This record gives sequence, structure tokens and C-alpha cells, in this order.
Amino acid sequence: MPMNLPKVLQIRAQVFRSIREYFHDTNALEVDTSLLREFSVTDPYMSAMVALSPAGKKLGYLQTSPEYAMKKLLCHGSGDIYQLGKVFRSEEEGLHHSSEFTMLEWYRVGFNHRQLMDEVFQIIQLICGDLPRQDMSYRDAFLKYADIDPFDMTVEELSLFAESKLGKLPDNMLYDNYLTLLFSQLVESQFTSNEVTFIYDFPASQASLARTAERDYGTIGCRFEAYLGGLELANGFWELIEPIEQLARFHNDNSIRNQLGYPKIEIDDTFISALQKGLPDCAGVALGIDRLIMAKLGENNIRRVLPKIFSVNQ
Repeated sequence: MPMNLPKVLQIRAQVFRSIREYFHDTNALEVDTSLLREFSVTDPYMSAMVALSPAGKKLGYLQTSPEYAMKKLLCHGSGDIYQLGKVFRSEEEGLHHSSEFTMLEWYRVGFNHRQLMDEVFQIIQLICGDLPRQDMSYRDAFLKYADIDPFDMTVEELSLFAESKLGKLPDNMLYDNYLTLLFSQLVESQFTSNEVTFIYDFPASQASLARTAERDYGTIGCRFEAYLGGLELANGFWELIEPIEQLARFHNDNSIRNQLGYPKIEIDDTFISALQKGLPDCAGVALGIDRLIMAKLGENNIRRVLPKIFSVNQ
């Protein structure tokens, strides 16, 4: 149940006001895109909710993120924009997950992912106060906390290592399934509490909407995640702007979905058309507001900071 509903409402209103004042002062335009969309995302590890009419006709999907809609606005010359509102993801319930949650997403034209990390840090400190910070590449984080190089292991080697650390695992796991599981269990769990940790330069296979770059150890996706302690707060990209490459990655997502036994997702051709018009050089990030409020208040259960009554007894 909420910690104290009137207090939750007041704190959330204060946080929303601070965020809107920040973006007003830094010349980003607030936008409000549709919650109901014709297309979902092809991401193999994300499921959208389907909206049905009373007669059972499919009306569309509740958005998992305003990303595609906001990028279309960028393609039409919006300039720097942000959105603060609800998003929905199927089957996400737990201490840190809610199927309906509040997201802050914004885009800065002319930024790369490393520059955007600095602004994310400003937002976190705006809400949570002064905090120490550490930046670490994805590879260095694995080397430090798990003593392996994720860019120099086969899927067979990852499977053996993961089962040696975590026990028997499902047989249908793919390369990135192992990396994601190992990262959550062996890496992020060791981040220093009350410190903001930025992990950047993920494997290219984990950054389907980000541009890529070459490092001396392999190809990386220009992407970052931000954590406060072991709690993930934000996920950002130096955005891919090439429509042909983006379409190929969407097809690859569906190939992975097929390997995992998930249904194929229809590709949003209107998004590809917008990219053909021209997405400006930009970086974007999504930040979970409910989790940010959890961090501000020292709470470990997302339900305690949500403005809803979960039962007649609460």
C-alpha cells in the first residue's frame, strides 16, 4: 500500500513540478503523444498490452514508451523535447516493477550518449540531492565484478560460467539472455549504495535503437544505463538515424523472437518512413519516475510510492 497517500501525492507533484521547471529552463518543449498506438515494439524482451473494444476488436497497443512517437516529432523539426506520463508493459509486477508506471523521456539534439549521461545525473541530483558518481564501461563492470570479459566469450562458455554461478538454467537461453542474467545477479547487485553508477558502451546486440562504434575489443552500442545503488533508473541511447539499418535490426528482433518462441511483431513502417525524412543527430533517454521517487524516499517497494489504492482495506 502507499506509504501515506496524501504524502505520496504531494511528493509526486513536487517531483513533476521540479522536472517541468528544469526542462523549461533548459529550453526543451513538453509534448504529449498518444497512449494508444497502432504498432508495438519488436524488442524480444518486452511485451505490450493490447487494447480491445467491448466487442473484442483490437484497437491497438498501449505504449511501452513514447520513443517512436517522439522521434517522429524530431524528424519534423521539433527540436529538444520531453514527455512525462504513463506507459504500460505486460507482465511486469514486483518490488521494482509495475505494469503501469510513469516515465520521463527526453531527447537532446546534438548530444551523444556520454553528454546525455551528465544531464541524467543532474536530474537524479535535482530530485535526490547531492550524490557521488562513478562511470564504467559494460566490459569493465564485468571484469571488475564477475572477472570475465563478455566480449571474449562464446555462448557455450557463457552457459557454463552462468550455471557454475547460478545453477541449472533453461536450455533455450541465447547469448544476451546469459549476459543480462549475469549482469543482474553478479554486477549490478554490487554497485555502491547511495552512489549513481553509469554503465555505458553495451554490446551492440543489446542496443537495437542505438548507433554502434568500434572499440579495440569489439563492436559496442552507444548506450548507457543509470543506477542508484542496484536500482536501475534510466536507459539512454545515442540514437541510430539510418532507416535501412534500423529496419534490418527490427527484422533481427523478430528472428530472435522466433528463436525464443515469441510471436512475430508487425514492424512500424510509419516510424521507418519518419527516419527516411531524417532524424537529427540526437541522444535520448527514458527514466523511471516511480523508481526515482523510491530512491528519494529510501523505499524498496514501488507500490508504496504509487498514487493508487490497491484494495478496499488499504
